[in-house]
Amino acid sequence: MTGPGDLGRRIIHHRERLGLTREEVARRADMSPGYVEYLEENPDTPGAGALYRLADALQTTIDDLLGGGLDRPPGHGPAMANPSVEVLDREECLRLIGPGGIGRVAFNSSRGPTVLPVNYKMHQGAVVFRTAAGGAMDQDLTTGLEGVDIKIAFEIDMIDETNREGWSVLVQGPAHHLAQEETTEAAGVGVTPWVGGERQLYIRIVPQQITGRRIHAM
Repeated sequence: MTGPGDLGRRIIHHRERLGLTREEVARRADMSPGYVEYLEENPDTPGAGALYRLADALQTTIDDLLGGGLDRPPGHGPAMANPSVEVLDREECLRLIGPGGIGRVAFNSSRGPTVLPVNYKMHQGAVVFRTAAGGAMDQDLTTGLEGVDIKIAFEIDMIDETNREGWSVLVQGPAHHLAQEETTEAAGVGVTPWVGGERQLYIRIVPQQITGRRIHAM
């Protein structure tokens, strides 16, 4: 474990990711709900057998539950034997990215092609994220012309290493800097950058094109 309570936090993360109750996880892992609750709330590590059952119940790996491989890119394992690529329609793409999270914005900056991670939320069908007013991204995404926005790309994906499946969604649209009167409403969606700092400029991407792919078994 990387620190006290890390196992519990990862159990909670995967349980909520799957929309499971403690009772459902306990049933899948052949253990009592009280023990699942104990593991979530106390810095402890169960035996190998319990870890295997718990990882299987949460559709992840023991390595992931114990915090192993945090410094490596996801998707390092081999592909499934017969993968199938499914083209996703617009509605499914919006459903997948609807909960918000961390995505990537891609644009041509003063330093060349640039891709940066951002925390985002969806608001009225648009992607909303925050950056620093007057910062490098603010300047790179400003045309200097009123009513003219720079078109950028936004990408988010999910990789399920246990099942060797995943999906990705690509959004393309203008990056609109929200004016002060627009910011109050946008702030209500609760997007908060992990990196902290004074990032009070809200940028909205209204999808002009949205495409997606899902990889799964045949």
